[in-house]
Amino acid sequence: MAATLHSALPTLFISHGSPMIALEPGPAGHFMQRLGPAITRAWGRPRAIVVMSPHTATATPFVLGGERHETVHDFGGFPPELDEVFYDAAGEPELARQVAGLLEQAGVPAQWTPHSGLDHGIWTVLMHMFPQVDVPVVPLSLVPTASSAQVFAMGRALRSLRHEGVLVIGSGSLTHNLRRFFTRPMPVDAPEEPDCAAFRAWVDERTRAADWPALLAYRQQAPAAIAMHPTDEHWLPFYFAAGAACGESLAVSAGEPSHENSGAAVPKLALRLHASVTHGQLAMDAYGFGQAAEKLANV
Repeated sequence: MAATLHSALPTLFISHGSPMIALEPGPAGHFMQRLGPAITRAWGRPRAIVVMSPHTATATPFVLGGERHETVHDFGGFPPELDEVFYDAAGEPELARQVAGLLEQAGVPAQWTPHSGLDHGIWTVLMHMFPQVDVPVVPLSLVPTASSAQVFAMGRALRSLRHEGVLVIGSGSLTHNLRRFFTRPMPVDAPEEPDCAAFRAWVDERTRAADWPALLAYRQQAPAAIAMHPTDEHWLPFYFAAGAACGESLAVSAGEPSHENSGAAVPKLALRLHASVTHGQLAMDAYGFGQAAEKLANV
């Protein structure tokens, strides 16, 4: 059963980590395995999922409107068993057209395309959350050169979808420095590096405080921002998920007037739902946005 029109879903930022999470779930994968059923219990099975991942990147936004999405094994150097994992999901062409239309109305030059495919930032997450492959998926490409404010605005353009049974997900990584990861390899259970801990703590503090001016300017304000994200692409989906939770006082905090519950006090605009680190520096934290996220606090 899909969520009802008046039962707004939370929006989610999920760290997908290495493709190996498909075979070795670890704490983050086990969290995802609990998260999907928790969403279904609280709101019913979503009627569809709109997801942004850095591994589907384009110069301008595209909404993938294929009727069916095949599993894309967009990586190399991993065990052959990983190429045998498949998550071929239904698409939702009409919803994809709706997404493109909402973005266009908001001044974002998005295009609908009949192309299909789920990159590993999408299918490695959804295979744990919804293993029955019974929820249609609409991928939205990431523009890696976009600013955090621009990606936030893209999410905000889609804020109505969470009232229509659509789950909006930004899939990325709380930290992502592959050069350091490969030049300074550490065991999966290595102690967390101090700069990783500092960045994670700052994000948690600023989200709980609804300090969106600071979060949008993370590169200037967050400790170790450049070390944790030499490039932005794996962090930008965080803002997409956050923007899609507007309509509560999140929009006011972002410096834009809200016409839905304008000025309302919201107890938790952003909530860290999971926190873990692998290899001492790859943070796998997940966040829920919007008042509804409180229902997922103990997943």
